[in-house]
Amino acid sequence: MSKLFEKYFQSFIEYLQIEKNYSVYTVDQYRYDIEEFYKFIVEQSLENIQEIEYLDVRLYLTALHERQMARASIARKISSLRSFFRYLVREKYLSENPFSLVQQPKGAKKIPSFFYEEEMKELFAACEGDEPLTVRNKALIELLYATGIRVSECASIKLMDIEFELSVLLVKGKGNKERYVPFGIYALEAIETYIAEARSKLLKSAEEHSYLFLNHRGRPLTARGIHHVLNKVIEKATLTGKIHPHMLRHTFATHLLNNGADMRTVQELLGHAHLSSTQIYTHVTKEHLRNTYLTHHPRA
Repeated sequence: MSKLFEKYFQSFIEYLQIEKNYSVYTVDQYRYDIEEFYKFIVEQSLENIQEIEYLDVRLYLTALHERQMARASIARKISSLRSFFRYLVREKYLSENPFSLVQQPKGAKKIPSFFYEEEMKELFAACEGDEPLTVRNKALIELLYATGIRVSECASIKLMDIEFELSVLLVKGKGNKERYVPFGIYALEAIETYIAEARSKLLKSAEEHSYLFLNHRGRPLTARGIHHVLNKVIEKATLTGKIHPHMLRHTFATHLLNNGADMRTVQELLGHAHLSSTQIYTHVTKEHLRNTYLTHHPRA
């Protein structure tokens, strides 16, 4: 990188880390998108960032399309680079943002996959037993379904984050934003049973720590480990397919809306910054209403 671009780039990364308090993963995504764009402009003999214009941006987007890159990936790169150049304009490093006129590629929104209530019963049935890992798995799935928390949020739960008397969980979400999420009697009983009967057995001789969910070696269960556990449970159940990390989160939101919860409450519980992120679930609930209508109306 040229010294000038490196200066701008590092300044922006520090802004994301300190002012925006973004996660390491999110910052790495910005870093990757910007570095990739820089390689492109160097190939076009445009190493001076102050000379980049809208037509150069169009040329870059054409190159992305020629690589048959997914619309979602292109949209993310546009968002990353627009934010980068907006920051440079704000700091008066540049006078104009060459990405300001670029529109996001439109694509069909994917309807989230979720489990029906009968399928959830089969998942819970696959977690019956008194083996320590089985008891842990039941508590894990009960809590994910009861709260709709992200897998990464679940992996970071510590014992002191649970208020047992009120059945409330303190969740540390994206950007270290905290929120309280209630959970029901099924999750409460499963967690209490796990802590009383299984957690100490899993801890064994491992170093003492306060993380709630442990792996078979007594270490904190990671997000990847949770994903592996979920797939093992579905293999044991009579269901087909694989669980992606957000599937129980989607199920939580869909079941709440199907049973009459309002959108704002679901947004708060999920920890979504914007209501638009929650509105994707309305597509699922509309389909549910339509199927119910077609099944039960005599003139459907």
